[in-house]
Amino acid sequence: MPAPAHARRGGASIVALVSIAVLSVFTAGVGPTATAEPRPAAERPERTDFWLTILHNNDGESQLLNAGEGLEDFGGVARFVALTRDLRADADDGGVVMLSSGDNFLAGPEFSASLEKGVPFYDSLALRRARYDAMAIGNHEFDFGPDVLADFIRGFRGRVPFLSANLDVSPEPRLEVLAERGVISASTVVETAGEEVGVIGATTPQLRSISSPRDVIVDPDVARLVNRQAKMLTKDGIDKIVLISHLQSVQEDRELAGSLRRVDVMIAGGGDELLANEGDLLLPGDVAAGPYPIVERDRQNREVPIVTTSGGYRYVGRLVVGFDRRGRVVSIDDESGPVRVSGVAPDAVAPDPVVQSRVVEPVTSALAELASTVVGTSEVALDGTRTNIRTVETNQGNLIADSLLWQATELAPLFGAPVPDIALQNGGGIRNESVIGPGDVSELDTFDMLPFANFVSVVPDIPAEQLKELLENAVSRVEFVDGRFTQVAGLSFSWDPDGTPQIVDDAGTVLTPGSRVVDVTLDDGTVLVEDGDVVAGAPAVSIATIDFSARGGDQYPYRGAPFTTLGVTYQQALRAYIETGLGGSITAEDYPEGGEGRITRLP
Repeated sequence: MPAPAHARRGGASIVALVSIAVLSVFTAGVGPTATAEPRPAAERPERTDFWLTILHNNDGESQLLNAGEGLEDFGGVARFVALTRDLRADADDGGVVMLSSGDNFLAGPEFSASLEKGVPFYDSLALRRARYDAMAIGNHEFDFGPDVLADFIRGFRGRVPFLSANLDVSPEPRLEVLAERGVISASTVVETAGEEVGVIGATTPQLRSISSPRDVIVDPDVARLVNRQAKMLTKDGIDKIVLISHLQSVQEDRELAGSLRRVDVMIAGGGDELLANEGDLLLPGDVAAGPYPIVERDRQNREVPIVTTSGGYRYVGRLVVGFDRRGRVVSIDDESGPVRVSGVAPDAVAPDPVVQSRVVEPVTSALAELASTVVGTSEVALDGTRTNIRTVETNQGNLIADSLLWQATELAPLFGAPVPDIALQNGGGIRNESVIGPGDVSELDTFDMLPFANFVSVVPDIPAEQLKELLENAVSRVEFVDGRFTQVAGLSFSWDPDGTPQIVDDAGTVLTPGSRVVDVTLDDGTVLVEDGDVVAGAPAVSIATIDFSARGGDQYPYRGAPFTTLGVTYQQALRAYIETGLGGSITAEDYPEGGEGRITRLP
């Protein structure tokens, strides 16, 4: 059965809002780079009947420890949680809600620690402590398939509704149970300071092509379904409605706004854009992509504020909106904006002690253990240096390409996909930029080699002509040490740098055909390309790759070809291949230094 229309819920704290300065009622024509002028507090519009503080974030993506190398004193989920609790306490004279716009966890070494631990995941423990009133379902929630999402949600013990109006989870038994309980829903109602606030969720229509939702039904008509929920909420007497969406970019929300009715505030996710105003404290090196908020007009010509912020627990967004008696937004308080998660003056916040002890410390220990966990040994030095991995065949590149082919061969039948013939791995996705070994290879080494949330995928039945285009793209910018250069398995090819480099646009349309690829031969001896021409009657091939490339990343001209992701990251595939496929031994015979002639650059 589809998710219930909406589930009522209470429990948001009754708080007050500090009266400082407010923005005047939205000015017609306010655009992406302009905001209305603030008014002194004494001039607050008398028609403002209710003030609501919306605390929000998006794209936390399991960045639990800190904001990254060089920014260790910023970010981190323990400081993030402490800040959200402080901001709740600081607000007064109104209501407050805490919302997430999706991508609440992500593959990587931190989430690997959660999978090793089991339910409740570390991400669930931390975010439960933040006291969310609702969370949108993003695309990365499905990266490991619907069952892992169910496990993530279980960790909240039914205390938080997970929202998406355009997903029908009923074909997935474990998610259907959560929907029947109202934990997964299209919308919810939050009670705060004596008022009811409706919250609607939405998920990118691209979900099936960028993640692994399996049998979840994805309806692409987001506007129609959001409007349906807004209408139902309005009929129930709810006149304050917030949309939390995960549509990949704030631009998509801006475009969606013109098709919506009755939605008062939009909180975007998926794009990692930082919106901020002059004077806002930002993390070192951060630059605002636009003002906070951006304002667009809806289908009724009403102005709707749209906000988002960068992810990784670097900021808490704070939008303070004033509603009139009819539930229309008439004011935005000057206090609105991103609040950085900082451990340094002048805005330092101490980590939440519960999250620090129950999440940060064990995850830190788990990462240290990854560094000491040996997954195999190598007889040879594995070359992952940036210049080589992006210009020539290397033994580390061969190892990684082989792992994609091996893992996809193991899993494809379980996902209804064909067994692949070959594998392609873009050099830009291999990031250790060093030589590893000879000697022990640790699990952390595999994360250093393959750090991104790239998932093993199968693209079926690519014609030989299109495969040549893919390989032409791979060698089109070798002289620029471009990340599109490919490491391969299941085939060998030769190329001539004196040939014409292919030029292709972002849609995968070939503008200038390349003539660098000279010969292509499958491992079984089948010749696909000879002397620069595709052989007549050459068969189509199914390709194991990563979802980044299958979606057209690095301008690979797949041109929207359907593909199936297999619920395993490329790092997990590499580890499994070393441990199981190779029995823990990377030999000089299988992976000689300098490669084995899979890719030949002609004189």
